[in-house]
Parts: sequence; structure tokens; C-alpha cells
Amino acid sequence: MASTSVSRVVPATPQKVWDLIGGFDALPDWLPYIPQSTALKGGRVRRLTNPDGDVIIERLVDFNETERRYSYAILEAPFPVTGYVSTLRVHAVPGREDVSEVQWSGRFNPDTVTDAEAEELFAGIYRDGLEALHQALSA
Repeated sequence: MASTSVSRVVPATPQKVWDLIGGFDALPDWLPYIPQSTALKGGRVRRLTNPDGDVIIERLVDFNETERRYSYAILEAPFPVTGYVSTLRVHAVPGREDVSEVQWSGRFNPDTVTDAEAEELFAGIYRDGLEALHQALSA
């Protein structure tokens, strides 16, 4: 099993960040790669569409409002992995009330690619996503 994790300090309080990203169906609010999300099965599944029209279906597997984190599994996607589970979490930065650290991590089994290729693919997605979040919070 391969894994990767990316974190980024963003210019907002943990609660403000969580208010923006903490909804399982909120990706289009801050992630340009996902312009469309449809909540299914009472909000526990989301059907995402990227700009190329590819569909990604994900299921919420864990949610903790107090700890400002949620985890999800990919059920269907055009990615070369299986068994994908990811966590998005918001941390307070000790001694700073005006910023937060956001961590996006995942573990998965590469399928038709090497561990390093799969890890770099998702590290890039996470880095780009957290950069988009930083820009959304800076606007």
C-alpha cells in the first residue's frame, strides 16, 4: 500500500477553514478541479465531475466535526489505484489565531503504476488543491 500527505498553512482561523471545506459536498466552493458535486445517499456519497467530464464517486467513511476532519473512499474514478482512502483535516497552529494548517493525506494500492507514480499523482492533486484553498481564503 502506498501513501502520501501534503499540508499547507492557510490565512484563516481553523473554524473559518472548516466552515469552507468541512462539508462533504463543498469541494466546488474551493477546488477548481471539481466544478460540480452532487450529494447522494443522504449526503454520504458524492458524485464529482471534473472539467474534462470525468466522474469520481466517493463515500464518506468518517466525519468528526470537533476534530475538523473527514475521511472518504473512492468508489469509482479514472485514477490508477484501488483501495483509496483519504483524510482532509484542519489543525490550529500553536500561538497563531489567524492561520491554520490543512492536511490532506491518502493511502491506496497502485494499479498499473508504481507506488512512486501513484504517490506523486496524489501529492500533486493535494498540493494543487491546498494552493487553491489558500487562494480562496486570501481573496
